[in-house]
Amino acid sequence: MKQFKRLIVIATAVAGAFSLGAQNTYSGYFLDGYTYRFQMNPAFGNDLGFVSMPALGNLNTAIRGNLHLTDVLYNVDGKTSLFTNPGVSAAEAMKKFGNRNKIGTNNKIDILSAGFKAFGGYNTVSISALANVEASVPKAFFSLAKEGITNRTYDIKDMFAYANAYAQIALNHSRDIKQVPGLRVGAAVKFLIGVGSVDFRFREADLTLGTDSWTARTNADIYASVTGLRFDHDTYTPSGPNGGAPREYVSGANLDDGFGINGFGLGFDLGAEYKWNDFKFSAAVLDLGFMAWGKTRWASTDGTQTINTNSYIFSTDGSADNSFDNEMDNLKDDLSKLYQLKDMGEKNSYTRALAATLNFGVDYEFPYYRKLHFGLLNSTRINGAYSWTQFRLSANVAPVKIFSADVNVAAGTYGVGFGWMLNLHTKGVNLFLGMDHTLGKVCKQFIPLNSNASFNFGLNFPF
Repeated sequence: MKQFKRLIVIATAVAGAFSLGAQNTYSGYFLDGYTYRFQMNPAFGNDLGFVSMPALGNLNTAIRGNLHLTDVLYNVDGKTSLFTNPGVSAAEAMKKFGNRNKIGTNNKIDILSAGFKAFGGYNTVSISALANVEASVPKAFFSLAKEGITNRTYDIKDMFAYANAYAQIALNHSRDIKQVPGLRVGAAVKFLIGVGSVDFRFREADLTLGTDSWTARTNADIYASVTGLRFDHDTYTPSGPNGGAPREYVSGANLDDGFGINGFGLGFDLGAEYKWNDFKFSAAVLDLGFMAWGKTRWASTDGTQTINTNSYIFSTDGSADNSFDNEMDNLKDDLSKLYQLKDMGEKNSYTRALAATLNFGVDYEFPYYRKLHFGLLNSTRINGAYSWTQFRLSANVAPVKIFSADVNVAAGTYGVGFGWMLNLHTKGVNLFLGMDHTLGKVCKQFIPLNSNASFNFGLNFPF
């Protein structure tokens, strides 16, 4: 079955290979006794050494975005339907979408971690698996799917999707700077082993409706760095005397032999913390580095091309092949016909920067009750079309030596959310549970209706 959507399925599978975790839990940034603070700022250390429960030391799953399930699914006559259903008005459907609609998951599972005091400071060693899936879709794409031939032109610019998966070995060291009282610094080096990456870059699809077909100006590239992946091909024969000669294009992709190692990279974390009276100021930059992928299949329009296509001419006849009930299937299946990417062969290497994160925090200890402190954290992900930022205000309390908790409110690119964390930390056992974005309503399949949700759990053994 030569369908373009197969490549999207493969992209999801690449990242899904390690999808039992999320990258970091920002609710724990200021929390006393939270073992994994060093992953958000390498200057942070722990009072005790620790070793993690294998695969359960820091288990975290999360999604984030401003494109929600409720934006694309509606209840029409008691049935769950896509926004494209004629029972949903165009005005009602389109008001849900912004100019730039993003959704993604940044996944991480700590396979094994350990921390100890030595070499004049605090040290950690972590072995982790990471996976990331990101998508950014312009409003014009949803407008085309919903309105069909209502408009004569559609300018679909900058539609992107990206997925990767890799393993990581991280070494972290932090220490107090005795020459500057109150200052603590830290750094981490990360060695990366790539499993796979798929990068979709649909820069342009400028559609103009003619008498019975579209004229499309397209510009797109796909880079697939996955061992054993090959492109499927099909032939498009233009209609009409001026349509031109038949041409071969990439219609999908398949995996022949499964996944394997296909890349190596290097990353660095840098951080600092400074204590002044009742305040602690902290700053960190994470994942400064790159991944150099190995053999990469490349498909491209080879610049901007102009084609004619009769795709996307939808019918109000419910029994027609291009009916509204079938239009999203048609859209997925015909996307390859719209872009008509050429198979450009195989590149020996493909290098991409890691998605860097900046964290800036200020922590204030309440002078009338020293066990209570308040924190303000700004986190910004620098990742091109998938960049985001958030501010998180938290109240943190440690009423007894072995227990701490916090509640927090976040606001940023993806709206407003409520987070919390509970942390039991005795000598011998550390157990924590929390959410950066508390789970709201879910559908029957237990998928969150809102694209901002997370769950964090960890079991470790301090010594």
